[in-house]
Amino acid sequence: METHRLVLTGDLNQFGFLFGGRLLGWIDEASWIAASLDFPACQFVTVGMDEVAFRHSVRQGSILTIDCRKIRQGTTSVAYSVEVRDGRDARRGVIFSTRVSFVNVDAEGRKQPLVVSIC
Repeated sequence: METHRLVLTGDLNQFGFLFGGRLLGWIDEASWIAASLDFPACQFVTVGMDEVAFRHSVRQGSILTIDCRKIRQGTTSVAYSVEVRDGRDARRGVIFSTRVSFVNVDAEGRKQPLVVSIC
């Protein structure tokens, strides 16, 4: 799944660069949406993100492309590879990448098996 974000003034720190936490929130949201589209009957919570390392700075007005790909599916969990790129300048390469893991939980927050819909 691919989505985009426009970096606005409210997303910037005092030096005019994108807040790292804002990008992490967008990544968490985008990968959660990807998991929820792949498994619509599941109720996911984020278990964790692997490495958090920013490769390039991001300024106001940038259009970010966030690409989420399922890379692992277990009994109760699923993981997505996420890459963030500059939507206007592919030559910059990957700005940020990580792996986000989710677990399917019941109403009490206990792990439960993934529900795979069959259409």
